[in-house]
Amino acid sequence: MTASAEKNVTVVRTAFETLQHGDLDACAEQLIEDFIVNLPGLPGPLHGREIWKFGVQAMRDGFPDLSIVIEDIFGAGDRVAVRLRFSGTHTGTFQDVPATHRPVTFTSIDIYRVEGDRIAEEWVSPDMAGLMQQITAAPR
Repeated sequence: MTASAEKNVTVVRTAFETLQHGDLDACAEQLIEDFIVNLPGLPGPLHGREIWKFGVQAMRDGFPDLSIVIEDIFGAGDRVAVRLRFSGTHTGTFQDVPATHRPVTFTSIDIYRVEGDRIAEEWVSPDMAGLMQQITAAPR
């Protein structure tokens, strides 16, 4: 990996470490002002740190103990790919589903574009179907 790619991996890893500590404002500072969010199923990208914070806060509200583990991370050029594992307990409302108090685990594969020392754009592919099945399926 080139020195530039290693630097970009460090930028993304640092953002996830900050997020893991629960400081959304500090994490948002690691994004450019007009940060771009690309999510599956949307007609186009979303823009801005506040949009990102809104999405992350929705996850934190539904899963206050959410833990994020980086399973793989590597960079090439201005891009960083990350394979993540999330785990937590559904103790708050998420996607209009009231708390079930069930433990959940789901994965995501994300790609980030880095500009300088900040993250400029993300493409995220979380396993939302798997997550929603865990909180909406009838208990066994």
